Amino acid sequence: MKWFLILWATPVLLLSSWYGLSYYDMSFGIFMLTRQAHDLVFQIYGQVLGIPPETIPPLVARAIVFDSLLVFSIIAFRKRRQIAAWWRARRGQSDEAMRAAVSPESLSSAP
Repeated sequence: MKWFLILWATPVLLLSSWYGLSYYDMSFGIFMLTRQAHDLVFQIYGQVLGIPPETIPPLVARAIVFDSLLVFSIIAFRKRRQIAAWWRARRGQSDEAMRAAVSPESLSSAP
């Protein structure tokens, strides 16, 4: 499971860090991090896909969100017993707190 998360998170982090650095032109002397390279990459992808280059970043963001939901649902499915036990323990504690808050000693004895 650890490798699954690493193999998912590494490309997402690399892509998002490249996008953020190149979008704001924080190149640190590296051509690939310049805004010119950023625009060139999306222009090439736009020509290859046949869509306007400005529509590509939202599509990539939606794909990352979908993949993230898929990855976390797989993890939740694999750990469903632990999550259910945690949920039952949490609900049990809250039920005990509710019973303690509504104890007979705390009720008014007014008629």
